[in-house]
Amino acid sequence: MATAHIAAAAGDFAPAVLMPTDPKQSTWLAEQLLTDAKLVTDSYGLLGYTGTHQGKPLSIMTSGLGLPSLVLIATELVRSYNVDRIVRIGPSGAIARQLTLGDVIIATGAHTNSYVNEARLPGGHFSAVADFKLAAAAMAAAGDDPNVTVGVVVSNDNPNYQVPSQSGALLKHNVLVAEQETAGLYGVADEYGKQALALLTVTEIYARNNAFISAEEAETANLKAANLAVAALFS
Repeated sequence: MATAHIAAAAGDFAPAVLMPTDPKQSTWLAEQLLTDAKLVTDSYGLLGYTGTHQGKPLSIMTSGLGLPSLVLIATELVRSYNVDRIVRIGPSGAIARQLTLGDVIIATGAHTNSYVNEARLPGGHFSAVADFKLAAAAMAAAGDDPNVTVGVVVSNDNPNYQVPSQSGALLKHNVLVAEQETAGLYGVADEYGKQALALLTVTEIYARNNAFISAEEAETANLKAANLAVAALFS
């Protein structure tokens, strides 16, 4: 049965979902990773594809920008389409000074200034953490790649343009990058007993005059993140 925001048919999604932020990236990833890719939804411009990857069912579903959009999409996937595990890939801005453009972050946890998870734990503060097995599988797939880093990120409810002014406090708590979706994904997965992970590409470095990644570098880095994601999803 179609849902309010995804509007796909029952059975259109595989149990494993790769979740990029951008619809154009969803199309590109479907071309790179899927055999017999089928567009199963384009509702609200958020594209979803299903096919197979090396003989295993895999879906790619756009989250859109920001915590509210991702939470809507992830919730409908796990509640109505029997999705068991989601790995998000998307852009991030580097806070930690050792990071370089194109690095991939395996996000083990996500702080947030959003209220998106506040109601999940009455009387306390919810800890948005990744599924351990997915994170361990991504780490194993990365091996000793020096451009893959494991650690904590921050999911901002406000735009990341405000992050540089907060970087001192974030560095003090070993936050690697800022982005806008991961904490919501981890909250949804925990609520419904599903598995979730975020693999984030460093596309901007705040300490270097907001240096941005080139289109060519981004393509290479995004494919690396996607391949690690697929390894985790099928571990």
